Amino acid sequence: MKNLITIAVDAMGGDGSPHKIIKGINEHNKKNKNIFYRLFGNKNEILKFLPKELDQNCLEIIHTDQQIEGTDTPLGAAKKGKNTSMWLAIESVKEKKSDIIISAGNTGALLVISKLNLNMIENIDKPALSGLWPSKKGMSVVLDLGANIECNEKNLIDFSIMGASLFKSLFPEKKSKVALLNIGSEELKGNEIIKQTYQQLNKFENEDFEFKGFIEGSHLMDGDVNVIVADGFTGNIALKTAEGTANFITDELKEAMTNSFIGRISSLLNIRNLKKFKKRLDPRLYNGAIFIGLDSPVVKSHGGTDYIGFANSLSVCERIVKGNLIEKIKKNIK
Repeated sequence: MKNLITIAVDAMGGDGSPHKIIKGINEHNKKNKNIFYRLFGNKNEILKFLPKELDQNCLEIIHTDQQIEGTDTPLGAAKKGKNTSMWLAIESVKEKKSDIIISAGNTGALLVISKLNLNMIENIDKPALSGLWPSKKGMSVVLDLGANIECNEKNLIDFSIMGASLFKSLFPEKKSKVALLNIGSEELKGNEIIKQTYQQLNKFENEDFEFKGFIEGSHLMDGDVNVIVADGFTGNIALKTAEGTANFITDELKEAMTNSFIGRISSLLNIRNLKKFKKRLDPRLYNGAIFIGLDSPVVKSHGGTDYIGFANSLSVCERIVKGNLIEKIKKNIK
C-alpha cells in the first residue's frame, strides 16, 4: 500500500484496555486506510474485542501476557523486563519495524523505557513532553509538561526548536510562533535562565520559526503564539490549572442550565451554542502528548480517555509521521 504508516500500539495500557484500544483503532481506521497497526499485548484478550468490520489485513498482533501496571514505579516497570507490551512496542520503533509508538499506559514507565531503548537526537540533552492546547485562533503546542523539572538555557532553546518543529509537522500550512512562559511580558522580567534564553532566541533565524518573546499565563489561549515553552515544573502546573479551570467552567455552566425551570428553558433555546461550547472544551479532541527529543516519536494517550480520545491520538501519530517530525528537528537543531 502506498505511503503506509505503521503504528506500534501498546494494547494493554490505560483504563479499559484492550477493549478501548481496539475500539479506538476501529474508529480511526474508518477514515484512515493508509495505516498498519502493530498491536502488542495478550492475543486472546485482543481477539475478544476485534469487530468484524475491521479489516484484519490492517493489523498484526504480537502476543505477550506481560504488561506494565498503572501502579508500577518507572524503575519497577523497567525491571519487569523486555517482554511487556510497552517495552516490545517501543522496541518496534527502535528496530525500524514501526514509524511511531503510542501507549495509554503508565506515563513515567513510558518515559523511562523510551529513554532506555531509544537514542537522543544529536545535540539535544533532554527530551520533553509536549501537548496540544486549544486557543482562540486554533491549536497550540505546549512543552515541557513535566518530563524535566529543572532546565537551563540550552534546554529551553532545544524545547523551542523541537516545539516549533512539532507544530510545523502537525500544521504545515502555518508558521511556528514561539513564546516563553514567564511572570510578565517585559524583557527584564523573570529569572536569569529565562532572560538568557530570551536573548539567545532573539538571535535565532529560521524560515519556519518566529520568536515572539515572553507570554503570561493569562494569554495562553489568545492564539497570538502557537508554541509555548516552559520548564517541566511550570508547564505541568499550567496544564493542571487549565484542565481544572475547564472542568470548573463546564460543571458550573451545566449546573446553571439545569437547576431551575428558566435555566432549562434557556438551555433548550441555546442548545446549538451549548453543544458547540462543550465540543470546544472536550479533552478528547486534544488527547495525545508527544515525547520529543528521541530519535523516534513516542505518543502518550491519556490513560482515562475513551475510544474516541484514543482514536484522536492515533490521528496525531499519523500527522507526526507524515510531517517528518524527527527530520525537521534534526535539521533545525543544527
